[in-house]
Amino acid sequence: MVLFGFIFTATAQDRISPEADGDVSLKLEIQRAIDKGVAFLKSQQDPATGAWSDADVPALSALAISGILGDPSLDASQPLSAEVEKGYEYLLSNVKPDGGIYGKGLATYNTSLSIMALLQSGNPEHLPVIAKARRLLINQQQDYDKKGVTDNLFDGGIGYGGSYAHSDLSNTHLAMEALYYSKKALADTEFDQSSEFDLDWDAAIEFVSKTQNTEATAKKLGDWAAVREEDKGGFIYFPGDTKSEEIMLKTPEGEKTALRSYGSMSYAGLLSFIYADLDPEDPRIAAVMDWLQKNFTLEENPGMDAQGLYYYYHTMSKALAITGTKALVTPEGKKIDWKKELALKVMSTQQTDGSWINEGSNRWMEGDSILVTAYSLLSLQHVYRNL
Repeated sequence: MVLFGFIFTATAQDRISPEADGDVSLKLEIQRAIDKGVAFLKSQQDPATGAWSDADVPALSALAISGILGDPSLDASQPLSAEVEKGYEYLLSNVKPDGGIYGKGLATYNTSLSIMALLQSGNPEHLPVIAKARRLLINQQQDYDKKGVTDNLFDGGIGYGGSYAHSDLSNTHLAMEALYYSKKALADTEFDQSSEFDLDWDAAIEFVSKTQNTEATAKKLGDWAAVREEDKGGFIYFPGDTKSEEIMLKTPEGEKTALRSYGSMSYAGLLSFIYADLDPEDPRIAAVMDWLQKNFTLEENPGMDAQGLYYYYHTMSKALAITGTKALVTPEGKKIDWKKELALKVMSTQQTDGSWINEGSNRWMEGDSILVTAYSLLSLQHVYRNL
């Protein structure tokens, strides 16, 4: 449990070390909620397969493992629990010849989250599996120039894989996260191949930048695109005409389409820039932080209502913890103690059996109590470690 422990501190950039807030009472409340959530997850594992929820989607089990192992009260000197060991056996049973860790599809999503869970084990025997899985993710990066197409909007990004091949910000940021941390874990081992085979990080930044709502992005998208003032700095799912996010605008040049920024993708965009080691003073980071502060709310995933609400909580907690953000500041100058407010909000929605579920929307699988409980546990764990 010690080897890869650096992953679960608040110093993903190895340059930020927020001071502890010392809110003992809140930490005790959070720990009680975590205890109940972990107990719920352990009770829901399929004893025959070791999987949680849908056995064809290893990512769900990987998130459950991460939620259990992220428990701040866990004694790192003790062996892993039987549930976690069984879960790892299940994940390893899904390793494919191409190095990916997936069931019947969604190779990027499943492999990225499985890598993160395997990194938490601290088990050196997982290193070769992680190294091969890295290769799969790197090979998922889009490069249409090889096919005679230049300046494709999806170049540099990563999609689900298979029939969902086009790049999107969610899969790209998850892959970048797994590649960022696994590169650190494999450094100075016999499995370190980063000097000869690695993600094109510059191309990845370029793709991520094309999902940020700016005037420059609108020009790249084409004559059909425009950007609203209230969307500037935020992020969209992918650089294209997507029906669920579009808003028709009347401009001097005629009717155009604006793509609505929303919360979870804006935090995913911020995380992507962090994993790519973008300069913290870069104006793209300042722009997204400005949008996030103007649009802070815990009542919805801004721009998407209840859809993806707990994914939003998860990306928020992770991004603000990693950046060492003490407080968000509204346009009126009000300081928001995001850690306390987020923790209290998440804890208030915990069910009596210790689980969480998105009661407002089941889009993006948030009708699955395993997935939403894992998101909630990870959110609370990020807050706990920053108190």
